[in-house]
This record gives sequence, structure tokens and C-alpha cells, in this order.
Amino acid sequence: MKHTGSCFCGAVELQVTGESAAMGYCHCRSCRSWSGGPVNAFSLWKPEAVEVTKGAGNIGTFEKTAMSQRQYCTKCGGHLMTNHPTLGLVDVFSATIPTLKFAPGVHVNYAEAVLPIRDGLPKLKDFPAEFGGSGEMMAE
Repeated sequence: MKHTGSCFCGAVELQVTGESAAMGYCHCRSCRSWSGGPVNAFSLWKPEAVEVTKGAGNIGTFEKTAMSQRQYCTKCGGHLMTNHPTLGLVDVFSATIPTLKFAPGVHVNYAEAVLPIRDGLPKLKDFPAEFGGSGEMMAE
């Protein structure tokens, strides 16, 4: 299965192949600030499943921490994806790949939430233990 997406202006196109490793919502301050919303919808992929098919020269990168290399189009500023080298995963913004059926399974960094969401999904205080977090669950 392949899904194609692009930045806001279409100068950069990317393709994801196969199945997403995970989908969910992040509530951390960094993701909220970067996405411009109270919650960020993510889809995580193995790096080999993500390919830039057009406009690679138009990709800029901002690295606030060693955990997140946020990539955007230098022409329109449209957000594309975030490489997480310490996790071995790439977060492709769910809205960037419109044909992907978004099926969230978890909320991460819910301790920082500014918009409570009562959807029955697990709510982790920070990250799963396998990603260096506490794995601690929070009440809905």
C-alpha cells in the first residue's frame, strides 16, 4: 500500500509505503507549537518506508533537540515530517498524506494536554517505556 502527499504548495512530494508503525496524538508543547494546534496527529513510519519523490532541494530542517529533526518546505513553510533518529522512526504528518486512513491508537505526552479528549484511547503521561518514557497511563 502506498500513499502520496505533499507540502502546502506542492513543491515537495513524498510517498509512504506499507503500514504505519503507529498512529496517535501528541500533546507536548513542542508539537503543539510546531503544528499550530492544540493537538498534533502523527503517523510513525520506518525510515525506509518514507521517500521524497519531488522537491528534495526544497526541504528545510529545524532541529530543536537531538530527538526531533522537523522538516518543512522552504517555499511555502508547509510541514512535512519529523525524523526521530533516536527512535528509528519518521513521523509523517497525517494531514500531509490525505489518502491514509488515520486510525489513532494512543495519546502521548497527555500530561501537557491543553485540550482534554475523551475518546477512549489510552492516554500516556509521556512516552511508552520502550521509547524512553515512563509508560504511565493517565485517567481520561
